[in-house]
Amino acid sequence: MGKGKLIIITAPSGAGKTTIVRHLLQKYEDLAFSVSATNRKARAHEKEGEDYYFLSTKEFRDKIKEEEFLEWEEVYDEQYYGTLKSEVERLLEQGKHIVFDIEVKGATNIKNHYKEEALAIFVSPPSIQILLDRLQKRKTEDAKSLRKRIRRAKMEMQYENSFDQVLVNDLLEVALEEAEQMIETFIKDIKVV
Repeated sequence: MGKGKLIIITAPSGAGKTTIVRHLLQKYEDLAFSVSATNRKARAHEKEGEDYYFLSTKEFRDKIKEEEFLEWEEVYDEQYYGTLKSEVERLLEQGKHIVFDIEVKGATNIKNHYKEEALAIFVSPPSIQILLDRLQKRKTEDAKSLRKRIRRAKMEMQYENSFDQVLVNDLLEVALEEAEQMIETFIKDIKVV
């Protein structure tokens, strides 16, 4: 199949990037998910090695010092997220195209590293108000955490035009079809499940 390509899906929290990534992974057999690392606690539904690699803060910082990350960021105070180089190498060795569900700065770093081998898609909500409503309806955060997410989401929206494509997630079915078209245009020989 040749060298795999990278599909970077980025968005502010609550814009729907994870839903879109899950859909793409179910649709295309050639895609594999890049599991990010974090030092935050796992949520009830999350599984080690499937949703994230859950590291202690010390483990995460040690990997930073050892330059084991392709990209990493302290997204919130003392809350780190990153992409392990070993994860990307493992998936490329399997001959897969890799899908990333990642925040905007990490997405920028990966795009800059892989250039034309990567397609960076920014998932945008129809409006900032709809994004805020979605974040509040999720009920996964306490009030303080929700305020942090809202502040960060507003900052991340400023990156919207920094990526290869912008995908507005207003009607999910339409957004999923548009995401498929973007992927199929970028990877001509991708196999549908």
